[in-house]
Amino acid sequence: MDTLLLSRIQFGANISFHILFPTITIALGWMLLFFKLRFSVTGDQKWMDAYMFWVKVFALSFAMGVVSGITMSFQFGTNWPGFMETVGNVAGPLLAYEIMTAFFLEAVFLGIMLFGASRVKSWVHTLATFLVAFGTTMSTFWIIVLNSWMHTPQGYELVDGVVFATNWWEIVFNPSMPYRFVHMMLASGLTVAFLIAGISALRMLWGDRGEDVKTALRVGIFAGATLIPLQILAGDFHGLNTLEYQPAKVAAMEGNWETGPNVPLVLFAIPDETARENRFEIAIPNGASLILTHKADGIVPGLNDFVTEDGEILHPRVAPVFFSFRIMVGTGMAMLLLSWAGLVLLRKYGAGGMPKLPLYAFCAMSFSGWIATLAGWYTTEIGRQPWLVQGVLTTKDAVSDVPAGMVLGTLIGYLVVYGVLVIAYIGVVTYLARKASLGVHDTARSYPRSGEANVTALHAGE
Repeated sequence: MDTLLLSRIQFGANISFHILFPTITIALGWMLLFFKLRFSVTGDQKWMDAYMFWVKVFALSFAMGVVSGITMSFQFGTNWPGFMETVGNVAGPLLAYEIMTAFFLEAVFLGIMLFGASRVKSWVHTLATFLVAFGTTMSTFWIIVLNSWMHTPQGYELVDGVVFATNWWEIVFNPSMPYRFVHMMLASGLTVAFLIAGISALRMLWGDRGEDVKTALRVGIFAGATLIPLQILAGDFHGLNTLEYQPAKVAAMEGNWETGPNVPLVLFAIPDETARENRFEIAIPNGASLILTHKADGIVPGLNDFVTEDGEILHPRVAPVFFSFRIMVGTGMAMLLLSWAGLVLLRKYGAGGMPKLPLYAFCAMSFSGWIATLAGWYTTEIGRQPWLVQGVLTTKDAVSDVPAGMVLGTLIGYLVVYGVLVIAYIGVVTYLARKASLGVHDTARSYPRSGEANVTALHAGE
C-alpha cells in the first residue's frame, strides 16, 4: 500500500472515531435542556433525575470528542499539507469561527452545567445548559459549512493554484450546506433518541422501574418516531441537491452504469468495476428514476459518463459508496419500524408495562445512530473522490510525501487505541446504567427550582 491509500485510511479512521461523540453531544445538550425546563416548570423529581444521569453521558462524550478532534486536526499538517496550502484561506477562518463561537461558550459554561445544579440559581444552571447546547450546535454549523464547501465550493477564485475568498456569504451558504446541516442535526437527534431509549430499556430489564427511567424511555421513543420521517424527507432533498452538483456520487450510490431513463432502484447487487456492471442484481423497475427525478422516465446519470477517453476514472469506487448508502437507509428503516412499534406499545401498555421483547430490541438499537451516521458519512466522503475539494483539489495532490511505513505505524497505533476507547466508552455508559439501576444516583430534591415549581413545592410542604 502507498502513502495516499494509507493516509486516506488513517484520516477515515480518525474521523470515524471522532464523529461518534459529537453525534451524541449535539442533540443530547438540547435533550438535557428539555429535561431541565420540564423540571423547572413541574417540579417533578423524575425530570431532574433523568438530567443528572444523562449529563454524565454528555460529559463523557464531550471529553472524548474534544480529545479525538485535536488528534484529527494534526493530520492536516502531517498527512495533508496540500489541503491547507491550497484552500487554507477559506478553511482556516471557518475553523477559527468554530473556536470563537462554539468552544468559548462550551469552555465557559460547561463547568456550571456539569457541577452547578445545586450551587447556582436554577435559571443560571438552565442558561448554562442552553449555552452549552447552543455552542455544540454552532460547532456543528461551522464544520458542516467547511465540509459542504469542499463538496460544492462557491465564492472563491483560484490564483496561482491557491484559493482566495471572494464572497463569504456564498462560501458559508454554499449550495449543499443547508441540506447537510439539517441532515446532520436530525442524525444527531436520532442517535440520541435511540441511545436514551436503549439505555432506559436496559435499566428496565435490570429491574429499574423508576419514574425517571420510564419518562426517558417515552421521550426517546417519541423523539425517534418524530425525527425519522423528517430525516427521510431531508434525505430526499439532500439527494436531489447531490444529483445536481455531484452526479457521479449519485450514480455510485445507485449502482447505475449507463445514463438513461427508467432506471431501476437496485436493492442489492455486487458492483463489478472491471466489467462495468452489477452482478446478482435485485431491483425495482423505474425506482431510481422515480426517487431522484419524481418521474418514471426521468434521466439518471451513469458511471460510464465519468470515464475519460484515455481511461481515467473520475468517479469514486462504486462498492463502498453503494453498500454504505444501503446500510444507512436500512438502519433508518429499522429505526422507523421500531420507534413506531414502540409508540403503539406505549399506548397499549405504558412505559412501565412494556414487554421484554421490544425492550431487548431497543437495547440492541442503542447505538444504531452510530451505524447510520458512519454509513452516511462514508457515502458522502468516499463519494466525493477523486476530489478533496470538488473541481479544485484532488486527494492525490494534497497528500504528504511521508514514507508509507511511517503512516502504517501510526495507523496501527490509532486503530488499537480507538478500539480500546470505544469499548471503554460503551462499558462506562453501561456501568452508569447498572449503577443507576441499583439505586445509586443523584437525587433532585436538593436542587433549586424556579417559577411555578417553587410554588408547587411550597404548597406541598417541602
